[in-house]
Amino acid sequence: MNAYFGKFGGQFVPETLMPILHDLEAAYIEHSQDPEFQSELDLLLTDLAGRQTPLYFAKRLTEHLGGAKVYLKREDLAHLGAHKINNALGQVLLAKRMGKKRIIAETGAGQHGVATAAACAALELDCVVYMGSEDKARQHLNVLRMELFGAEIIGVDSGSRTLKDAINEALRDYITNCTTSHYVIGSVVGPHPYPTMVRDFQSIIGNEAREQVMDREGRLPDHLVACVGGGSNAIGLFHPFVEDEVRMVGVEAAGTGLTSNSASLSLGTEGVLHGNLSYFLQDEQGQISKAHSISAGLDYPGVGPEHAHYKDSGRAEYVSVSDEEALDGFKLLSRTEGIIPAMESAHAIAQVAKLAPTLDKDDIVLVCLSGRGDKDMEMVARLEAESCL
Repeated sequence: MNAYFGKFGGQFVPETLMPILHDLEAAYIEHSQDPEFQSELDLLLTDLAGRQTPLYFAKRLTEHLGGAKVYLKREDLAHLGAHKINNALGQVLLAKRMGKKRIIAETGAGQHGVATAAACAALELDCVVYMGSEDKARQHLNVLRMELFGAEIIGVDSGSRTLKDAINEALRDYITNCTTSHYVIGSVVGPHPYPTMVRDFQSIIGNEAREQVMDREGRLPDHLVACVGGGSNAIGLFHPFVEDEVRMVGVEAAGTGLTSNSASLSLGTEGVLHGNLSYFLQDEQGQISKAHSISAGLDYPGVGPEHAHYKDSGRAEYVSVSDEEALDGFKLLSRTEGIIPAMESAHAIAQVAKLAPTLDKDDIVLVCLSGRGDKDMEMVARLEAESCL
């Protein structure tokens, strides 16, 4: 298993963690090639997660925008409302096969925490979730869901009190308890083998989408669009198409401007955080900057190393969408298709609203709708109320 994506990735961790990562890599290679493991995971993905998710032709959105046909890969219809369940089931099942009794997770928007807690409930493992206190406040519903599944939620009050700080605390727990615990990282970040492992579990998105669009249209899409925070839903969609002549567009969070955003690929520089070399928001001394996004799931000052490699190699392009544009995308999909997207996914919809009208009517744009927007309704209502004051 290759630890690097071009020059990005690697294992920048304390020596005490190196043997654990080596054991994890060996276990992943062994079990991922085991037909019994794959059969059990496939059954969980089908019967618990509800796969496969549909590929939906957004007819009214297409007509509204003009130009290209728009298809939505409906990860919002997966169990618990987001793509996160794909990776959570894979890693928790792997941890159980490794004899681990306790699962550690971090979460921002709460969807990864909810998915991990649910996987632990289904597979009878203890679960501890670290979550920034800022995110706990704005995603209270997901906190209640995790608690209902039996997870212990540990609030993090250090730093920006968001995803970066939750990852810091989860890593500390992992280093201390690595012999009995497995850390389920929720995105394609962290030290090797996590970015590869998470990508492989999430590639079910692109593999299904590839077959579905071939059945519907008889050819591959011209454009793939997905939001990018850490980047797992985007990598899950992109990776099965990497060798094809398909344009790949990742959409970061531009937040409210140059000094308040989460656009690591657009505005960041190379650095090391959370065990890997990638692009991060940081100052000239390498101190990590505070990230901001209207979306808790994109509120991270870095990005997965495979995305960094795609950027440098030119295989994918990355753009950014502001909080205001994302809110418009949120409303646009709701009003044209009756589908409420997660605020993360609304960034991708906002970019499609710019892209589709510039394309021919025979072009196909395939968007990863990574999650549903139930969790964001209170925040949107609050923002709407404040704008009327």
